[in-house]
Amino acid sequence: MALQLMKLAVSADTTTDITPTDTRFFHVTSGEISAGDDLVIDAAEFFADDGSAVIELPELIPGNSYYNVYVNGVLQMDGISVYTPGTTGTGNLTITVPAVGGPIIAGSPIVLEILNYSASSDTTVTT
Repeated sequence: MALQLMKLAVSADTTTDITPTDTRFFHVTSGEISAGDDLVIDAAEFFADDGSAVIELPELIPGNSYYNVYVNGVLQMDGISVYTPGTTGTGNLTITVPAVGGPIIAGSPIVLEILNYSASSDTTVTT
């Protein structure tokens, strides 16, 4: 008898769903922040889309999330901000105002947008 390849006779179908969760937080500066200074916005200083107080800033899901920062409606470069999730006193957004383009004037809206993605897959194996 000749040699032959032995393999399983199965097939499979996989369905993957990716669900984004987009959360926005808002802050309005009370004073001018000069070039070279840091603006640290605590979780409690933000308000949510519905106007309610914010108690906690969400965790970023490793590998499946990112955040955006807008100042006066303009998306900011990645390197000027640091996001720390957590509750009041821990969670915050720190913006380091660069020498070029500064300052941030009083009454400027700051928008923090958090995007987390969750994925789920379902595989059906048939013979």
